[in-house]
Amino acid sequence: MLPESVASLPKAELHLHLEGSIQPSTVCALTARHGITLTEEEVRRRYAYTNFLEFLEAFKWVTSFLREPQDYALITHDLAEQLLSQRVVYAEVTISIGVMLLRKQRPERNFEAILRTAEGFKSRGLRLNWIFDAVRQFGAEAAMRVVEAAKQCGSKSIVAFGIGGDELSVHTQEFLGAYDQAAALGLHRLIHAGEVGGPEKIREAVEILGVERIGHGIAAINDPALMDLLAHRRIPLEICPVSNIRTGALARQLRQTEARIEDHPLPALFRHGIPVVLSTDDPAMFRTTLAEEYVHAHRLGMTENELKRLAQMSFDFAFEQRHSQIAR
Repeated sequence: MLPESVASLPKAELHLHLEGSIQPSTVCALTARHGITLTEEEVRRRYAYTNFLEFLEAFKWVTSFLREPQDYALITHDLAEQLLSQRVVYAEVTISIGVMLLRKQRPERNFEAILRTAEGFKSRGLRLNWIFDAVRQFGAEAAMRVVEAAKQCGSKSIVAFGIGGDELSVHTQEFLGAYDQAAALGLHRLIHAGEVGGPEKIREAVEILGVERIGHGIAAINDPALMDLLAHRRIPLEICPVSNIRTGALARQLRQTEARIEDHPLPALFRHGIPVVLSTDDPAMFRTTLAEEYVHAHRLGMTENELKRLAQMSFDFAFEQRHSQIAR
């Protein structure tokens, strides 16, 4: 049981994919709009994986039903309601612009619908900012087009540029131009690294791309010198424990056939002095919530005081710093 002093705190979430938040009932509503009949049980079967590549296939499948701006409005509304129910007051939500472009959609139209929907939740105490995300395996030119889409949308609520997908597919160096262009636009920089890749992927992201936060980064546990670097430079890891179990990422890092929540290095990374922000990644697809992630952190042996510090870090390392005091 999570201590009430932690459960009652307002929360922020910084590693959260909009498209990964689509609950089975909402998937069914989306497919019905497009003349496809699915049951929630069929969606749940799709939301089951034994490795990271199977998860990517499921992500590709569910995003195929996002075809019009109104589809993005629907999933934004549902995500906002989910966040409010968990006392989340601020989130930086990742949008897969790379997938929109691959499907020949107009990101500015989809993003306008997303913004219009999110605006209605400000009066209820939830503020959302956005991270425009490229897909690593699509390559460097596709990543640059995501940066160009951010420029075209021209919204101050776009706070960062990031890259997700298969971190083993394209060398880090190839994305330097996209990251330099993003920085020139005033966007913060982040990337998924050290999820299924080794610690060298994290080091490359820091030293080549100059990223300010690392998505996942659990491979750092295998490189004490890298842990020292992250702690010294105060580069946060966006830790998503349930995701790391469901995709097999943690088992891969531990060189085991399978892993349990109890095996997660979250406490070790945190106690080494590395900033950590606790998140859900793709909450619907991994059948988790932010509240449950805090329960898992408590099960891992983190004390009440450590959990409070953990909650505060998600405000302290947000790209919108005016929220840095909310959880105090």
